[in-house]
Amino acid sequence: MKFGITVPNNWGIEEPSEVLHIGKYYEDLEFDSLWTMDHLFNIGYIGKRLNDKPYYHPLATLSCISALTTKIYLGTSILVLPYHNPVELAKYAATLDQFSAGRLILGVGVGGMVEEFEALGIPMSQRAILTNESINIMHELWENDLPSYNSTRWNFNNVTFSPKPYNSNIPIWVGGSSAGAIKRAATLGDGWHPSGITALEFAEGKSKIEEICTTINRDPNEINYSIRLDVSPDETSANPRHGLSLNGKDPLQIAEIVNTYQEKGLDHVIFAISSSDITETKLIAERISATTFDQF
Repeated sequence: MKFGITVPNNWGIEEPSEVLHIGKYYEDLEFDSLWTMDHLFNIGYIGKRLNDKPYYHPLATLSCISALTTKIYLGTSILVLPYHNPVELAKYAATLDQFSAGRLILGVGVGGMVEEFEALGIPMSQRAILTNESINIMHELWENDLPSYNSTRWNFNNVTFSPKPYNSNIPIWVGGSSAGAIKRAATLGDGWHPSGITALEFAEGKSKIEEICTTINRDPNEINYSIRLDVSPDETSANPRHGLSLNGKDPLQIAEIVNTYQEKGLDHVIFAISSSDITETKLIAERISATTFDQF
């Protein structure tokens, strides 16, 4: 079992250095990975939480943290692919992967905030198609010496693209637990990365991925099975979107819950601490690392 934790790039912390230096702090606590989140506008539930406080760019944040760390993996949980130009994203990701010596993991998904899609002028009805195409384009650019891709949106042939990723590819973990996300993870992903689902729901999704892999002659063991679990600073704050939140004051309870997921085949758990207080975030991270890691 591997353990990850989120960087509070999305919690309105106004001193950037506090966000950046927490990466080294997590590495010293021996977390295996750290993760940033992705939104472009402070609207919808993000606007209600942050108003005009900063929501830092996920890859820019990881880029700075990569220079301050040496071994912890750097991930996105998740990048909303329809928001991003896949060629520019492939270049940014490959550059960061080179600078970090192959430590990048791209968690990606289709997104679900109606207000943000409308603000960007992107039809939500196209989000699955855009996501699938972006994954295919990035793989084409990373893996081939003279990449080519032709569709109604993209038309390039035998171009030169650099840099390539540090290890020839960058793992793409597919977020979400819908039927579409499960199919996408099985057919296009290197990992499955849902959030806020129960251990039973996780087991059901994993089983569906394995079934799809069988039909396409893919080894399901090639897929990394992860989950993001919200951790609240107190007993009462449940995640309003998922209705599932762990208690950051009770790391033993956290370990018990993580064990139920591990029994269903979980490889990697990411703790998303719901706090804008850096001191509080560090304290919860300390509790988790001190009481959870040695039980797995």
